[in-house]
Amino acid sequence: MAKKIEILGSGCPRCKQTEKIMKMAVEELNIDATIEKVQDINEIISRGVAATPAVAIDGKIVISGKIPTLDEAKKILQ
Repeated sequence: MAKKIEILGSGCPRCKQTEKIMKMAVEELNIDATIEKVQDINEIISRGVAATPAVAIDGKIVISGKIPTLDEAKKILQ
């Protein structure tokens, strides 16, 4: 079953960088995953995210308020 990865943020350069890193990690690990962007501020707040960019995997927030390194991204996907 494919993992659902969500990038939560306004679409700023930090959010775009986070999305790029998560895509690279998915490709390098050859994981079946979908990546979606969540830019609705009310949706982001309702999930309890105080700082963006944030990453959710299968609905669970795993990173908040920082851009992950490629190694961090790979670790959270495994």
